[in-house]
Amino acid sequence: MPLYNRLKEYRAKIGVNQQQMGKLAGVSRQTISQIERGDYSPSVTLALKIAKVFNVNVEDIFWYEEEVENE
Repeated sequence: MPLYNRLKEYRAKIGVNQQQMGKLAGVSRQTISQIERGDYSPSVTLALKIAKVFNVNVEDIFWYEEEVENE
């Protein structure tokens, strides 16, 4: 279930590193790193907190695409 994100891009826009982003969102630097790599899908609450940091909608940062199965 691929959840894609633009978190790294948005972090760069405001000039914060992963450590600082983690503090702003209330999570660890490792969690931010895992989200950016696509290794971790944030909870709805965390996704909302992250979007609030940037003053954007959740969909501006995160989006989901269904996997197409080969028939």
